[in-house]
Amino acid sequence: MPSIMPTTLPLLSAASPDTWIAQWRGQAISHSLFLAHVGNVAGRLPATRFIFNLCEDRYLFLVAFAAVGINGQSNLLPSNRASLHLRDLAEDYPDSQRITDEEVESWLVSAASADPAMPLIPTLSAEQVVAITFTSGSTGRAKPHPKRWSELIGGAYQTRRRFGLVPGMALVATVPPQHMYGLETTIMTPLVNGIYVHAGRPFFPQDVYTALESMPPPRILVTTPVHLRACVQSELRWPAMAFLVSATAPLSATLAAQAEIAFDAPVLEIYGCTEAGSIASRRTLDGDLWRLYDGFHLRDGVLSGAHLPEPIPLSDQTENHDQTQFKLLGRFADLINLAGKRTSLEYLNHQLNQIEGVVEGVFWLPEESEGAGENEIRRLMAAVVAPNVSERQLLAALAERLDPVFLPRPLLKIEHLPRNETGKVTREALLTLAARSQPAANNDHGL
Repeated sequence: MPSIMPTTLPLLSAASPDTWIAQWRGQAISHSLFLAHVGNVAGRLPATRFIFNLCEDRYLFLVAFAAVGINGQSNLLPSNRASLHLRDLAEDYPDSQRITDEEVESWLVSAASADPAMPLIPTLSAEQVVAITFTSGSTGRAKPHPKRWSELIGGAYQTRRRFGLVPGMALVATVPPQHMYGLETTIMTPLVNGIYVHAGRPFFPQDVYTALESMPPPRILVTTPVHLRACVQSELRWPAMAFLVSATAPLSATLAAQAEIAFDAPVLEIYGCTEAGSIASRRTLDGDLWRLYDGFHLRDGVLSGAHLPEPIPLSDQTENHDQTQFKLLGRFADLINLAGKRTSLEYLNHQLNQIEGVVEGVFWLPEESEGAGENEIRRLMAAVVAPNVSERQLLAALAERLDPVFLPRPLLKIEHLPRNETGKVTREALLTLAARSQPAANNDHGL
């Protein structure tokens, strides 16, 4: 980033008429056609201050995102599409309207009618709030995090420097564009760094393979541990890759090693948060130290510097190794104190997932009202995917690893963990799972 920030910044930073920005439905979309699409959609958008960008097609999202920006409006990027969540946000932002894939596609100019000459590249105010992302607030109400154009540009510059991105690299992603991880890697990266992005969001391993095969090398896969595990287990012969990027949840060294063998490429991790975006990375197999992006400073758990407008306290406990590297010790919210004994959810989850036959599992501490009476100790709960291991065997294995006070009551065996669009298992989903299972749990005196 320049030391003195310009007052305006371009929509496309690495633009030329014939350079591709996206592959959409088998068609390579050039920068010139993209700008024509953006201009056409900008003229059709509702005249509101805020636009709920609900497009699931990555290219249509990209076009709408850019059109909202050049109109001086703000993209509202909800963390999920639940009707109650969207209704709450609409109450918070009354001057807003929703747009979807169907509407945006209907507004696009056809490829045949687009002028092949490069339209003028629009510029946006560096201070414009182009997007507002959301995290769950302590009261359950979504907490907004405004993103200025200069912050998003700064994050894209950081990504380019850290991962050695060059124009023409091709990117396939399994993550949605509305979330900060997807927004930075699959929307800002093509706008700022000249990356060629696949418009789809493949889910199954065969779909990921087909998307990667359709893109020219050098290829990048942006994904999550859940998708990465499925891809490794598929035993497909993957096309040549430059590298893979994983985020949203910790990646085990075992899975990273398996993925590097399967893809014959490095597996890298990004660490970040909605408040600050991506701030550090590591190659998982190189160890547990994270390296800050250039210009960031981390002191006493507070992040500052680079393109951040103000210091941001992190939700994770960190331990500085030197000025640029740190170790994650777990989330502050993960600390558990039961009957005077301390541990962390991260440690408990690690022990659970080390048991032979466990595919994946997670602990959580219920709300006060879900626990026992006033004079009783709150008990942890756990959900586990382990098709060939009984509940009794799982509890016996945990009893060898944990203090009895941390054994889950109940332990729920389920077919799959309740994950959101980015592969995260949220506390809200676990509490819902607990509520649904409570009657059965109350009748299971063996646990």
